Amino acid sequence: MKKNTVYFEKTGLANIEETIKTAYERAEELGIKDIVVASSHGKTAAKAAQVFDPAKFNVVAVTISESYKSEGWVMTEEEREKLLAKKIKVFTGTHAFGDDVGSAFTEKFGGKTFNEIVAQTLYRFSQGMKVCAEIILMAADAGLIPVDKEVIAIAGTGSGADTAIVAKSAYPRKFLDFKILEIIAKPREG
Repeated sequence: MKKNTVYFEKTGLANIEETIKTAYERAEELGIKDIVVASSHGKTAAKAAQVFDPAKFNVVAVTISESYKSEGWVMTEEEREKLLAKKIKVFTGTHAFGDDVGSAFTEKFGGKTFNEIVAQTLYRFSQGMKVCAEIILMAADAGLIPVDKEVIAIAGTGSGADTAIVAKSAYPRKFLDFKILEIIAKPREG
C-alpha cells in the first residue's frame, strides 16, 4: 500500500483545516467511524464536528485534566455544553501518560515513571503524536471508543491541530496492545 503523509513546515493552529480534512479523507477510505480529538476549550472539536458529522461519526473530545485549571487550560462548563449540544462526547480525566500519582513522586523525589518515558518517546515525533496516543487511551478507558476497531486521533502542538493518526486503540492497562498504524499528518518539527 502507498499512502501520502502530510508534513507541515510549522506546528500549530495554521494546520487545523488541512489536518482535519486529511483525517476525514482517510476515515472515509478506511470506514473508520470513531474520531478522538484533543480540545482544551472546544474549538478544535467543534471544527472537527463540522467535517465529521456527529450523526455519522462518534466524535469524542478529550480535554486537558482539571489539574490545569490554575493555568486557564480547562474547558469551562459553557464550552462543554456547546460541544454536547452538537452531539460531541466530552471526556476529562487523568492523562494516560502523566499527571497521576506517579507524577507527584517524580516531582518530589526525581526520576521518571514508565508513563513519562513513553510520553517522551512519542514527543520525539511531535507533541501532537504524544497527545494523539494519550487521548485514544483515555477515551478507550472511559468506554467512549471501541478497542476492537481502528480509530483516528487528531491533536496538535499548542492550539489547533497539526497531527492525525490511525491507531488500534487499547486501554491504558493494556498499553502493549496499542498500535499506531498510520501517520496521516504531522509537523516536521515540534
